This record gives sequence, C-alpha cells and structure tokens, in this order.
Amino acid sequence: MRLVAGNGGMGRIIREPTVNRPGLALSGFTRYFAYKRVQVFGNAEVYYLRSLSRADREARYAELFACKIPCIVFSRGMRPDEEFLAAAEKAGVPIFQSPLVTMKFINLATLELEMMFAPRAMEIGSMVDILGVGVLIRGDSGMGKSEAVLGLIERGYSLVSDDVTRVTLVGGHNVIGTSVEVTRNHMEIRGIGIINVASMFGVKSICPEKGLDLVVTLKAWDQVPDMERLGLEQEFVKILGVDISHIVIPVQLGRDLARLIEVAAYQTKLKMSGYNAAQELNDRLIAQMTSGNPPPAK
Repeated sequence: MRLVAGNGGMGRIIREPTVNRPGLALSGFTRYFAYKRVQVFGNAEVYYLRSLSRADREARYAELFACKIPCIVFSRGMRPDEEFLAAAEKAGVPIFQSPLVTMKFINLATLELEMMFAPRAMEIGSMVDILGVGVLIRGDSGMGKSEAVLGLIERGYSLVSDDVTRVTLVGGHNVIGTSVEVTRNHMEIRGIGIINVASMFGVKSICPEKGLDLVVTLKAWDQVPDMERLGLEQEFVKILGVDISHIVIPVQLGRDLARLIEVAAYQTKLKMSGYNAAQELNDRLIAQMTSGNPPPAK
C-alpha cells in the first residue's frame, strides 16, 4: 500500500478486524455504516462517484469524512480525485493505494487484521514440533526442560521456542505458538550457555510457528502421587480458553525425558487420528470378561 494523503491521521485506531466497502454510505444511506473498519474503494465506488456532479461528490465526501473512519484504501491502483484528497487531508484520514484487485486485497487484509486482533498470551515453557504435533514442555526450574528439548532436536525435530512461548488464538479455536523475537533460534543450556540452534543443527531444526496440540508438564517423581498408568482419563489444560491435551511426566534420575515426550507426541497423533491404545485394550478386556473366558495368567 502507498500513502497518498492524510499523513497526519496515521495514529487513528482500527477498531474492528475486518474491512468494509462503503457503497451504501456514498449513496447517502449511513444508518448502518460500519465506519470503524478499514474502508475499501473498488471499481463500483470509484465509477459511482465519477457519475455524480462535483457538488454532489463534495456533499458525499463531507458525509463520509464526518465519520471517524480509520483509513481508506483504493484498490487496482486507482487514485481519488482532488476533491476527495482535499477532504481527506482536512479530516486527517489516511488514503492508500493498492495495486491488488479489490477482492484479493479484501481477503489478504481480513486475514492480516484477524491475526492482529487475535487474543495473545505468554506461556512459560519450551515448544517443539514433533512430527507435526506442537508440544509445549513446562515444568519447574531444574526439571530438565532444555535438556529434553535438546534431545528432541538431536532426533531431528524442530524448535519453536525456548523458555517463553508466545501463543495466539486464531479463528477462535486454534492456538498457535511462536518464539519471542529477541530469543528466536536460541536456547539456554545450563553449564554451556546460549546456543544458536539454527547455526548448530541446521535450518531444519527451527520451526517459526506451530499449532499447539499437547502440553507436557515435567514434575518431580514424589510430587505425582496419583500417577496415570493406563491413559484412559484424558486431561486438558485451558490456554486462551481452548482445551489442550495435557500429560504429566514424572521426572526421576535416569529417565530419558526426550524419548518419553516423543512417545507422548506419537500417542497424541494417534488419538487425533481416532486411535486410542488404552481404550482398545480396555474394550478387549471387557469383551473377554463378558464372554466368560478368564484372561490368560501372567
């Protein structure tokens, strides 16, 4: 987009995450004018204004700029007439030109605005992409989060973020995780210091953003009194109002945390595809007990 007028109004606020074509407002019907949105002028609006007399155009411009609209974009590279530019300068409304066709610009602008307006939060934890499953690894300091992430990267998986993950709610139900810009591609390993993951393991070891599918919490062994043995009970944790699958992994000396988190991601991927191993085994046991045949002795 190229600014052609209204530079003094660049501080105006866009209050709604969508765009509007002001055809009805230009014709004089302003009762339901969505003036809080970005206004887009295409061929229909421009040629309609050209069909009016100069006096009528100036009257329409006065009505339009009396509303507190954030900005106006002319698509297809079209340029407004001088009366329009003068009215925009007087009202302090930025006017832009875009070479894109109208619908293409509307589609791209809507997607961008939805992302800008999406709810955001920060989660303390590292995030890894494991075979398409976005895993957020949480836990108290010293639980081995960074070592587990490093082990996963060595197995060929991709780092999304280290220590702090920025999460964004997209479309009302998808949580997307990404790294804080300052620490992107970097990790802190206790005893070693800061490393650049992309430089050390290659660009395949970095994923700029990923949908969040699983939260793994690392806890000390003695802090997990009721340890899950079968996996029939599915736990969830709410992030930005969305239920995300949650697994607690007890930490004990000698346990391969990277391998356990990898298996948890595999299990989550199977459940997402509709297969649950614990439920399958449970159904087999129930079927065998119902048939009257005792289960084989161990």
